[in-house]
Amino acid sequence: MSALLGLLWAIGLGLGLDLGLPEAALAQVHSHSNEHGVPVVRSLESLRDLDYQSWQVVAYREGRPGRPVTLRIVGYPGKVRLDHPTALRVRSGRRSWDLADITLTNPKLASDWRAAAAEFDLTPLLADLEQDRPLRLQLPGVFVELPVPPYVVAEWRSLTGAEG
Repeated sequence: MSALLGLLWAIGLGLGLDLGLPEAALAQVHSHSNEHGVPVVRSLESLRDLDYQSWQVVAYREGRPGRPVTLRIVGYPGKVRLDHPTALRVRSGRRSWDLADITLTNPKLASDWRAAAAEFDLTPLLADLEQDRPLRLQLPGVFVELPVPPYVVAEWRSLTGAEG
C-alpha cells in the first residue's frame, strides 16, 4: 500500500511540476493575413509598467521573413494620450537604443483621434540583440519604465524569420 501511495505521490509531483510552468513562457506568436491578404506574424502581450499601468505590447512583421518588425504600444484610450514623434528608449544592462517613432506613417494610427497607440521600428534593436535578455522601455512623458521579460524578447526575435 505504501508503494502505491509513493507512486501516486511521484505522479502527482510530476504533474504539478509540469503544470507549474508559467503559461507566459509558452510562445505567443500568431500568424494571420491582413485585410490585403499579406501574411502577418505577431507577438501580443500585456505588460505592466512600474506604476502598475497595463500596456498592450504588439510586435509584428508584415510580409515575408526578413522584413522590418514594428513594435506597437497601446495604452487605455481616454486614460493616456501619446504625442508624436517621441522616441522609445530601450535599455538592457549597459546598452541602450533609441527607436524611431513611426506612428504617423501608419494611416490608421495617424487618423485615430484617441492617440492611445504608438509604433516604433524594432528592427535595429533586434539586429543588435544576441540573446533573450530582459529589456526596459522608457517613453518620455508616458511611462518611466516598462519591463519586458526574456520570453517576450524571444518572441520578438523569432518574428524576423517566422513564416506567416
